[in-house]
Amino acid sequence: MFEGTRKFSVVDEDSLEMKKVLTTVYDALREKGYNPINQIVGYILSEDPTYITNHMGARSLICKLDRDELLQELVRKYLAD
Repeated sequence: MFEGTRKFSVVDEDSLEMKKVLTTVYDALREKGYNPINQIVGYILSEDPTYITNHMGARSLICKLDRDELLQELVRKYLAD
């Protein structure tokens, strides 16, 4: 029927959700006076949720994300530019 592999591209809902969560976490950390990049990297490397503030529900939000998928998405976005 088909000889080759077909590619299908759609907006990835998971990617959009990750961006929304990271933006909320970033904003919450910034509001509390933390360096958001350092705190998020600390969380990703250690999986220790205490790197993330409870402010605005940020800690519970980031804990819902799969760290491996988050890291893959960050690398994918970084290399896409």
